[in-house]
Amino acid sequence: MTAREDFIARFGGVFEHSPFIAERAYDRGLIFVPLTAKGLHQALVSVFRQASREERLGVLRAHPDLAGKLAIAGELTEDSRKEQAGAGLDRLSPQEHARFTELNTAYTEKFGFPFIIAVKGLGKDDILAAFERRIGNGLDEEFDTACAQVERIAGLRLAALLPEG
Repeated sequence: MTAREDFIARFGGVFEHSPFIAERAYDRGLIFVPLTAKGLHQALVSVFRQASREERLGVLRAHPDLAGKLAIAGELTEDSRKEQAGAGLDRLSPQEHARFTELNTAYTEKFGFPFIIAVKGLGKDDILAAFERRIGNGLDEEFDTACAQVERIAGLRLAALLPEG
């Protein structure tokens, strides 16, 4: 395995199902040794922000619904599963699950991508409150908010893999 392949295998999933971000960061010479969470996050975020709107929309759409059908089927990525479980989304009552399902459907119909929030440190009530608040946003505002949340999630994932630096 080449150094590039190794890097992409290790960090290609930091932005959910979007290895093109790690590939471009590597190919553009934005990766510096020693790898640190902060330095790598800056490089990957730079690539994400330079991606076309359609590419960023693809990254947003690669994220699973919170407490959605992939979670129920056990088909989340390991990172997403741990993140959702940490927020208690794997232990919802039937009524709470119904509310998440209702909000997921309404949100996706309105914006064309799933509701994304960095759940670390949040509980299900915090997440529901943000969901209910953000569903009132306009498309551009919510696109920007979702992109910022994707960047935050990537930072948290990197912090779990690398020294802070």
